[in-house]
Amino acid sequence: MKSQSVKAINAPSEHTKFSILLVFALAMIGFGFSQNTPGEIWRGLGAIMTSPDTLISDYIGIGGIGATFVNAGSLALVVLLIIHRLQLPIDGVAISCLFTVTGVGLFGKNLFNIWLIPLGVLIYANRQNKPIKQVLYGALFGTALAPVTTEIIFSTVASPWITLPLGIITSLLIGFILIPVSTNLLKVHQGFNLYNMGFTAGVVGIIFVSILNSYGIIPIPQMIWTTGNNRLFTVFLLSLLLSMLGIGCYWERNPWLKLQQICQYSGQLRTDFVVLTGFGATLINMAVTGFMAIAYILLVGGDLNGPTIGGILTVTGFAAFGKHPRNILPIFGGIYLASLSKVLAANDAVMVLAALLGTTLAPIAGKYGWFWGVIAGFIHCSAVQSVAVLHGGLNLYNNGFAAGIVAAVLIPVIEIGERYKSNNS
Repeated sequence: MKSQSVKAINAPSEHTKFSILLVFALAMIGFGFSQNTPGEIWRGLGAIMTSPDTLISDYIGIGGIGATFVNAGSLALVVLLIIHRLQLPIDGVAISCLFTVTGVGLFGKNLFNIWLIPLGVLIYANRQNKPIKQVLYGALFGTALAPVTTEIIFSTVASPWITLPLGIITSLLIGFILIPVSTNLLKVHQGFNLYNMGFTAGVVGIIFVSILNSYGIIPIPQMIWTTGNNRLFTVFLLSLLLSMLGIGCYWERNPWLKLQQICQYSGQLRTDFVVLTGFGATLINMAVTGFMAIAYILLVGGDLNGPTIGGILTVTGFAAFGKHPRNILPIFGGIYLASLSKVLAANDAVMVLAALLGTTLAPIAGKYGWFWGVIAGFIHCSAVQSVAVLHGGLNLYNNGFAAGIVAAVLIPVIEIGERYKSNNS
């Protein structure tokens, strides 16, 4: 379906886009320093970087609010610095990568464990004569398996002379194989799972965890989940999203029409809203989608903490690269309906994260309609509860792994139904 094209009042330059995202990173760091003293933040960062990172590890419960947000904001600065150094455009995949790395920096990625897997990807690129720009985002998304580094080095009883080189070699090897494996696995779900690297990390994680288990290294999923900060975090998140909305509306003559235009896309990989509709319109979509994610958590009585804020930021980031209000709402609906008939309530930790990150299946609703979106969400919330044990909680994009399986099974079924309808119409 085509929409009327509405041009922005003035298209922002790449420098302006970069500056806006830089303010986002600095806002995360600034918020962290507003909550704790520098000394407390320093000690908290130390605790974060030396603790196990298996799911679910809410860094707020490990290092405190200040250290957690400083860690996440610092990761955002790292991503932006790399993008700037390589002179990459600020497009949808850049924004989705930035917000995902930042968000998961609240519950699994840190300034210690993110380096080795991207280095392994770069070694692969060098051996295959591929430019760094071509594999960069795969390398950054590949930090989904960053807990492998921490788990081997800090969570085993063996001598550091063994665990340190073992952790380094294992992480580099994971990075080396991620890109070719992710390219092949994309065909399995046909781009209907936006977190393709999460699916890849789950498959690769199963193999490596099996090997580690055979040597007595057994990662154990954990549950660190903080509560009681909903008001504080709601104010902070709404401030970020309102600023996005205001900036987006500044550049767009008719923001509502642009949002409607975005909602006509299915979101199937690769749907880059920055390229298709402009940066201003994308910011508007990100803000509205982020509002919906926050509203869902608060309406079901969920907690705002490291993992859920990470989920909100991931949803917001991927609103530049496939998600929009029309295709995420059926996923929310399907997961909420499922919660009514299951042991776990809608505000349980697993169910809240399934709702937020299960929107990786939004393209199903975008292409095949709300009914199949609801079905996808309904199935996903069951699948995601069962698969974490397979990779020992070492894949931080566990919902991406579960969604890849769901899409691989569901898409052929949907297509059979669509062909049947077409033949009988």
